[in-house]
Amino acid sequence: MTYQWSAVAAFLYGEIALLLLLCLPLVSPVRWNKIFMISVWNKIASYWNKTFLTIIIILIVLFLDAVREVRKYSTVQLSEDSPHSSPTAFDHIHMKLFRSQRNLYISGFSLFLWLVLRRLVSLITILAKEMEMENILKMEVANSNEIARKCLEENEKLQLLLKEIKHSAGEHLSVVANEKLTVEVEQLKTALKATSEALFKTRNEIITAKKQSEELKKEYDLLVKEHEKLQQQTMGACSKKDL
Repeated sequence: MTYQWSAVAAFLYGEIALLLLLCLPLVSPVRWNKIFMISVWNKIASYWNKTFLTIIIILIVLFLDAVREVRKYSTVQLSEDSPHSSPTAFDHIHMKLFRSQRNLYISGFSLFLWLVLRRLVSLITILAKEMEMENILKMEVANSNEIARKCLEENEKLQLLLKEIKHSAGEHLSVVANEKLTVEVEQLKTALKATSEALFKTRNEIITAKKQSEELKKEYDLLVKEHEKLQQQTMGACSKKDL
């Protein structure tokens, strides 16, 4: 194996190892997002797109070269019974064909896994942001429920106080206090209504965020299945190489 194909094979093994690491269920998407947000990655983020496109171009060129080699040696027709061909030449052609097919598999899988890796990282980042947004919405809902509960308790206290004033104070004082308490009750009802509307809006946002999170999880599972299938095919190609 030449140096270029050795480098491509090492790149393929690195992609497989990195994909397996990203698919581990022990590490959550939020933790991966924190790793992606390290200052070192931010410094090289400006060069990431150029590097990504450069590697794709290199892999495409190597893949096309491997396709050309496979077609080249596939069209050569030699037979062991032909008087003008020797067993050495026959074995040499088959060896060249096997190597070109191996190079085709290596470059093709490297190109495909490179695209899958890019997509997987973007999905993990989006899923982590959605999970963080869901936690924030849950905290806002809890705070809204707490405010609504306090408003209801204050309303009940004011109603009890109103009843006590009616029984203890005179008619004039009772009317004045009743009007004052009525105004306060109306203000509390207005505040409670605004809090209920905010709570309803927040719950709708949580439902929408959960749906988006479920869709991202489904797409993430599909990518994991495709990765396992490609890994099995890669192991099959490697076993052919050993033979």
